[in-house]
Amino acid sequence: MSELSDVSHVNLPAGRTESMPVKKNGHQDRHDFFAFLARMQYINRWGLMRNTQAENIKEHSLDVAMLAHALVVIRNSFFNGALDPGQAALYGIFHDASEIFTGDMPTPVKHFNPNFKRSFHQLEDRARRKLLAMLPAELAQVYEPLFFFEEQDAEYQPIVKAADRIAALIKCLEEEKSGNLEFKRAGQEQLENLRNSPLPEVGYFLDHFLPGYRLSLDELHLG
Repeated sequence: MSELSDVSHVNLPAGRTESMPVKKNGHQDRHDFFAFLARMQYINRWGLMRNTQAENIKEHSLDVAMLAHALVVIRNSFFNGALDPGQAALYGIFHDASEIFTGDMPTPVKHFNPNFKRSFHQLEDRARRKLLAMLPAELAQVYEPLFFFEEQDAEYQPIVKAADRIAALIKCLEEEKSGNLEFKRAGQEQLENLRNSPLPEVGYFLDHFLPGYRLSLDELHLG
């Protein structure tokens, strides 16, 4: 808890007054962590490409969370896995939170050279730390493992990365279905990378679930 230097009084609806702590800089002792997370909806992906349907990082994060959850369920059900699908989903939710400050960096730019890539990863780490600093210490210690799971829970890292790639591939397929060939090569590259994945659950998803994304609503099987 930060030090307080003053106490202000506000009139409540019932006519009562209640003391509220005020920081030395004059602002109420507030925490803007979740207000910043809410702004993920304003950060669009695929900035260098023409989109028929814009996609923001808030939407993308939900896609990655659902896909990471699914990959772990597939692993546990068919390939003798023992990971927690709920934990994978949480990591997916927060995996791009740093982009609130950095924006979504196009892949060709991010991988321009090794030095730039390393510097950008350092910037992402600083952005995560900036977000965590907006929380009370008691909450920051809960969210820190979600923001830095690659270091603290490394077994989930390839799963979240694969989910991220699958989400990108699905976006490419949706754009191609709309007649936008801008995403054709990106989709091919994502599919090739996923086909080469050592994770059996990725191959299972591609074989059994990906085909449905190529279909129209009327072609989907209702069960």
